[in-house]
Amino acid sequence: MPTQLELRPRTWGGKRPGVGRKPSGRKVGVPHRTRPSHQTRHPVHVTLRALRGLPSLRADAVFPAVRRGLADASRGDFRVVEFSVQRDHVHLIVEAPDANGLSRGVQGLAIRVAKRVNRVLGRCGRFWGDRFHARALRTPREVRNALVYVLQNWRKHVPGARGIDLRSSAAWFGGWSNPVRLAGGNRPVVRAQTWLAAVGWRRLGLISPEEAPARLPIRRNVEPAGQYPIL
Repeated sequence: MPTQLELRPRTWGGKRPGVGRKPSGRKVGVPHRTRPSHQTRHPVHVTLRALRGLPSLRADAVFPAVRRGLADASRGDFRVVEFSVQRDHVHLIVEAPDANGLSRGVQGLAIRVAKRVNRVLGRCGRFWGDRFHARALRTPREVRNALVYVLQNWRKHVPGARGIDLRSSAAWFGGWSNPVRLAGGNRPVVRAQTWLAAVGWRRLGLISPEEAPARLPIRRNVEPAGQYPIL
């Protein structure tokens, strides 16, 4: 009588988790790292990136909604000090009491902006494309560099950009070295309360409206910048 052979499942080949070429570039997104501690005296440079394929955040129909969402985000000990809005991302200088206050503050900001812009666009659902990135600013030099990077960020994206960016808080910024006509009306940002953001950076010189942002340096031998979930 013939013997029936035992059929064993194949253990090689085919699709398996963790195998194959790893994604690169924006496919990777912001890595999930342990949230670092945050000290009240340190302002924070925050970056939020929208989903790909959405209309420009700088568009005439969209930017007012973004600005209103940013203006409503300063609550309690969480403060939006400066901002700039680019085509698909937003840069912020914020102050927060601790790591939890920073996370909750930016999450609230992200929700407010998303709801307002979705309403304008007649859409619903997810708006932000990734976790937000937060980098603590610990020295007057780092704060000044970050202010130039945020307020003058349009020079990286808009060919021939001159003067100040009206899609930012530059028109309310009081640290320009040359006379700039400051905007009136309701301020979309609040005044800094940390020494570094209010006083310390000014000791290195005020900022020229024609100053262009440099690439922010990568600090060595310090804790990594935080990556926080938006929702």
